Amino acid sequence: MAEDKQGSSRADEAAVRAELAAGAERMESAKAQELIDVFLTEATAAGLRPEPLRATLYSGQSVKTDKRGWYLRKNRSVAVGEDGCYYILTVPGGLKERLRGVQLRPSPPPLIVGKGGRDGETGDLSEFLTRRLAQG
Repeated sequence: MAEDKQGSSRADEAAVRAELAAGAERMESAKAQELIDVFLTEATAAGLRPEPLRATLYSGQSVKTDKRGWYLRKNRSVAVGEDGCYYILTVPGGLKERLRGVQLRPSPPPLIVGKGGRDGETGDLSEFLTRRLAQG
């Protein structure tokens, strides 16, 4: 009987930790979305035009997408759409996607772009947005 309580307790603790992590992620995304909203306002005021976004399949081929926006990283792996959403531009796909293109799905925006990545281009979302505005 003690094992059942202990197992249940561990499961409850794991559920609490998962909910706390999810809550922290939601808060981070909300703060990041505020930065993106400011970027959209400033980009529009500066006359920065969005461009058609392209994605890269896992196999390395570049494909068209259904979105327009601004690339944030030099390797064009993330972007902010003119719709205010954050997009990761490395996507699964095969021949159909190469021929037809892909429909992008927004991702929760992070405050740290490239977190956990190994390509060296990581940093605060605010820095990436500021750099993109400065590029004109």
